[in-house]
Amino acid sequence: MYLPAHFAESRPEVLQALMQQNPLATLITQTADGLEANHIPLQFLPPTAAAPHGLLKGHVARANTLWKTAQTEADVLVIFQGPHAYISPSWYPGKADHARIVPTWNYIAVHARGRLVVKDDAAWLREFLDSLTTTHETEANSAWRMEDAPEDYIAKMLAAIVGFEITITALQGKWKVSQNKSVAERAGMVQGLQQCANSDAAAVAEIMTKLPTNLTTKSPAA
Repeated sequence: MYLPAHFAESRPEVLQALMQQNPLATLITQTADGLEANHIPLQFLPPTAAAPHGLLKGHVARANTLWKTAQTEADVLVIFQGPHAYISPSWYPGKADHARIVPTWNYIAVHARGRLVVKDDAAWLREFLDSLTTTHETEANSAWRMEDAPEDYIAKMLAAIVGFEITITALQGKWKVSQNKSVAERAGMVQGLQQCANSDAAAVAEIMTKLPTNLTTKSPAA
């Protein structure tokens, strides 16, 4: 992706946190018919000796041809999107002076590359889904577990899906949050975002408040 130096984020712990906090990812695979995109909740597992950048696990319906058509010799691309928000020119203090300002969009994202391995195995799926549901049930302040459903029903559901894992080979992060603007300009954006009635705007504002105050890079690129 296009990545000016002042928008690059390379700290592993920051990239990993975004993937964990925004698990619904876009998985892009190469097939014989061209590119294919699927939107899939993924589980990120921390780095190990075998997977120094971490591991992604997921599953799809057996009827989804992803597990049959993805070319195993080709890398896949996984895109995790964090909070994003429109930036209005009216929030810039310079608007009243010269009006040489246009809108832009602030966002954060992580691209993960790796090789996809299909896991058409009921035991693997059961262990993975037990871990996945435990994680998200905890976040939902709930306590549903696979054991709560009848065993024959769980077995039927497991037979209807196929798992996969992706050993991450490269991570790339883009935090486009106006690092190329002045402190005064960023302060105006933060104030404007905080007045918007949506959670993404508030999240972007919070990210921007944590930027260093000594950023001096100025560029017309938005």
